[in-house]
Amino acid sequence: MKCYQKEIRLRPYVRGYHIITGDILQNMTEVKHIQQGMLQVFIKHTSASLTINENADPSVREDFESHMNVVVPENAPYYIHTYEGSDDMPAHIKSSLLGASVQIPITKGRLNLGIWQGIYLCEHRNNASGRNLVITAFGI
Repeated sequence: MKCYQKEIRLRPYVRGYHIITGDILQNMTEVKHIQQGMLQVFIKHTSASLTINENADPSVREDFESHMNVVVPENAPYYIHTYEGSDDMPAHIKSSLLGASVQIPITKGRLNLGIWQGIYLCEHRNNASGRNLVITAFGI
């Protein structure tokens, strides 16, 4: 079995949902050496998350942001953790709802995503710095 792992830092992104599939593949070129396996991407933050969804129409990403802001509003009167701004506690909740990692099958040296799927960085903070990802590829 082969196993490769890297930690990368993404550039800062504005609040919203951003396709980072290319960033991941650019930094983990070893995927091409795996015929059958898995790629795991883990984000080392509690106010951003990862998910897989539509990679073609940017309005999907806009709708994600709009919907999540309705589901998890800012300035809710019941938030206690408000020290870092009105977007902080909602960012933690959104991060937990969407998750800190994704796994994608690797088949014949390529990510086995659906034709319309991409990996999203879900940035939930208004003024976030770059985000750290741990990328692990393993298989035969």
